Amino acid sequence: MGSPEEGNSKSSSQKKNKDGLKWWQLSLLGIGCTIGTGYFLGSGIGIKLTGPSMVISFLIAAIGTYIVFHFLAKMTTADPQEGSFCYYAGKAFGRWARFGSAWNYWSTKILIMGSQLTALSILTQFWFPQIPLWIFAAVYAVLSIVVVLLGTKGFDKVENVLAVIKTAAIFMFILLAAAALIGWIRGGSDERPGIPHSLGLVFPGGFTAFWSSLLYAFYAYGGVETIGLMSMQLKNKKDAPKSGKVMLIGLTFIYMISIGLVVFMVSNNLLSEKESPFVTALSSYRLAFFPHVFNGAIIIAGFSTMSASLFAVVNLLVTMAKDGDAPGIFTKKLEKFRKLPLPSLALAAIGLSASIITALLLPGKIYEYITTAAGILQMYNWSFIIISAYKVLKVKIKDVILGGIGIILLLGAVTGTIMEKSIRPGFFASLVLAVIVAGVTLIMVKIWKKERVSSP
Repeated sequence: MGSPEEGNSKSSSQKKNKDGLKWWQLSLLGIGCTIGTGYFLGSGIGIKLTGPSMVISFLIAAIGTYIVFHFLAKMTTADPQEGSFCYYAGKAFGRWARFGSAWNYWSTKILIMGSQLTALSILTQFWFPQIPLWIFAAVYAVLSIVVVLLGTKGFDKVENVLAVIKTAAIFMFILLAAAALIGWIRGGSDERPGIPHSLGLVFPGGFTAFWSSLLYAFYAYGGVETIGLMSMQLKNKKDAPKSGKVMLIGLTFIYMISIGLVVFMVSNNLLSEKESPFVTALSSYRLAFFPHVFNGAIIIAGFSTMSASLFAVVNLLVTMAKDGDAPGIFTKKLEKFRKLPLPSLALAAIGLSASIITALLLPGKIYEYITTAAGILQMYNWSFIIISAYKVLKVKIKDVILGGIGIILLLGAVTGTIMEKSIRPGFFASLVLAVIVAGVTLIMVKIWKKERVSSP
């Protein structure tokens, strides 16, 4: 007979295994977490640039996203760590890589929240066009902070419900669009593009416009790194790659069908960053309820995603502080506020305030600029995941080739933004943030060297 301790350990292990996620549960969770305002509104920027070829952009982005997930899942399965890809960067290249990767990711999440904040404000202006964008941005920012302050009990259940709402909104559009095309719904425009019959119609803006659209397709898949973090909760960790494949096949199927219907029903010249392309596509049909229901579903789901992102950013900074990659004050939690790390929340609130100020100064192009910058920083993170995997894992030739393809696709998404004048400022904004993070990292490297020399 084993000792009581051994029995308890075995029981605990069995319970943990029993409570683990099945591969298909992680796939569904991934689909729910990934679909957000970047798809519902951000995809319109890409469609406006390149027209029907945006469908191809989403297919290419799916391939690139899978490659990133493939390497992150393999590293997580081999060595589960709280710091995930930031930890693996440090393991591969040293403390400077962990520090730079963590702060770059923090900056990315802040920008993504700024993009979500602006998207929610634009969608709300659909009902209240006279109210300035920055007022809505401020209201949503305050509400998201209140949600975090209230604690996260039951938050997972709420997130699951809202994930269903997001997915249901897409299927509602697909069914209504199909009914409209068949002729079951009256209305529609005589100028409907229809199926393109030539290469010129598929790529109306040429290769340069198609190249520029890639980033917005990749941005719609943003969040896959979060699923990489959750793969350690699987019952069988070897199922992580299968979960990723099914998740991305499901997302790609949903994305390509819905985007295909949009470009079939409405000319890309009629799209605007101020309205969801899905609402624009059905605006000429007699569906008075659709814009309001669809808009409301996106706002509810988008606010949920933004609040979850805020919570993630706050806890990320706490982990960074514990690792010595951020000031120790960010580890402090106040008992009076449900043990929340208020210093970390305060810094995130300052980041959100910057988005509100930008919305006040640049109300016309703010969403395009912030979304572009956030998408590029996300590509930087994803590239580093692949590069870290080369050193952390025992990669085979096929993995080296696969990673090389991934790097090329991510680089293509980043450089494409330089080609288009209307979104170019977003590229320079991301460059400034990356240079700041790199500069601070270099300063910290010198400080760490001095500490090592002075210590016995």
